[in-house]
Amino acid sequence: MEQVLRKTVIIQPGGHIEIRSDELPAGAEAEVIVIVRAGEQPPSYASLFGSGRGSYTTPQEADDFIRRERDSWEQ
Repeated sequence: MEQVLRKTVIIQPGGHIEIRSDELPAGAEAEVIVIVRAGEQPPSYASLFGSGRGSYTTPQEADDFIRRERDSWEQ
C-alpha cells in the first residue's frame, strides 16, 4: 500500500530541500517528485502592511480616520 505525504517546502540556498515527518518510516524506499512553481515568491512582510481589511498604509491615514470619527461625534 502506498502512503502519500504532500508537503510544501522552500528551496534553501544551494538547492537544498528538507522534508521531515513522523509519518515517514525509517528505512523505507520513497519516490520524491519536485515541482518548482516558477515566478511565485512568498510576499514580503513589508508588502503586507496596510493590505488587510481595516488597516492603514500610513500613520497619516490612521490619524485622518480618527479625526473624521471624532468630528462625526460632535455633530
